[in-house]
Amino acid sequence: MPLPKRRKSVSKRNMRRSHWHLTPPSLSTCPKCNEPRLPHHACPSCGFYKGRLVIPEAAE
Repeated sequence: MPLPKRRKSVSKRNMRRSHWHLTPPSLSTCPKCNEPRLPHHACPSCGFYKGRLVIPEAAE
């Protein structure tokens, strides 16, 4: 079974991990209340999705 001959340095290890970062979620604005919300999700502040009320508790 082949094995690495030498240990990878810290620099090479960190170069390999350079793409492991998290990306922030893409947000869109709600057309009704202009609050940020996730795309294709109901607005958490006003409860509307595609022009109709889907979360009545949020509208109160």
